[in-house]
Amino acid sequence: MASNGIIDGNHGSRPHKFDPNFTQNVINATGPKASPRMRKVMASLIQHIHDFARENEITVDEWMAGVELMNEAGRMSTDRRNEGQLVCDVLGLESLVDEITFKLASDAADAPTATAILGPFWRKDAPVRKMGETIVFGIDNGDRTYMHGRVLDYRTGEPIEGAELDVWHTAPNGLYEQQDPDQPDMNLRGRFTTGKDGKYNFYCLRPTSYPIPYDGPAGKLLQLLDRHPMRPAHIHFIVTAPGYKPIVTQIFDRNDKHITDDAVFAVKDSLIVEFLPYKGDPNADFELPYDFRLASYDDASKHSLAGTTEESASGFSGQ
Repeated sequence: MASNGIIDGNHGSRPHKFDPNFTQNVINATGPKASPRMRKVMASLIQHIHDFARENEITVDEWMAGVELMNEAGRMSTDRRNEGQLVCDVLGLESLVDEITFKLASDAADAPTATAILGPFWRKDAPVRKMGETIVFGIDNGDRTYMHGRVLDYRTGEPIEGAELDVWHTAPNGLYEQQDPDQPDMNLRGRFTTGKDGKYNFYCLRPTSYPIPYDGPAGKLLQLLDRHPMRPAHIHFIVTAPGYKPIVTQIFDRNDKHITDDAVFAVKDSLIVEFLPYKGDPNADFELPYDFRLASYDDASKHSLAGTTEESASGFSGQ
């Protein structure tokens, strides 16, 4: 075979259409001070991106359109909206990375509460609230809900003291408070900490399905792919406790019509819940019982859960 050719089973030797050494030259340019993880990840990324460009014969105009999409996502992103993350969401990338990072080995006898994507609308330092308080302010409509349950060690079933539940969801109009100038700051958000019994309880709303923001690159991408922007009704949680692997998750209303076609592919069967009619409480129309199960760092390590030390989880979701 000639130095600039490849073997084709049907046609013998034929020349490369593109420089066969280019990609490896780019990979080899990585310097000796790069960390082993950086070297490995970037070599793989460069290889895949270059192969993708060659396979699809990406033109300069198409490449620039992709660059502009990324640039526009950056220009739109603020501390109240992460458009770059939203683009990753509609491509299913965040849900895939979530599964890779937090899934237990398949032969584990049991499993902690499943994780789901953080999404672009979490806010740091939500108000600290007392058990039994509400996170709903300035909203008269909506299905008032009493949510309660326990935070437990997934293996022993013992209650976890000092577990913090950071919760947030949309208003009945489908907007998070930072999207809606008519809502009070930090509305429909709160942080609750369990006592020795591991129990939690608070008042919220039964959430509604809503479209992800459609006015930026993520929305444009959905339109080009002929896809809808709807997310099924859900409530977000970050649950943390000393000595335990944190979880980011969402729980989903079983009766929502978009439960099987989430625009960001985050629904998991174990996170689908039932909102039950609730009688005898003037502050709630529905009841939602739900227990969260956490893995200790030790158990997580034994069962192949990534990020199994406190150091590796120190930057978890901005905590």
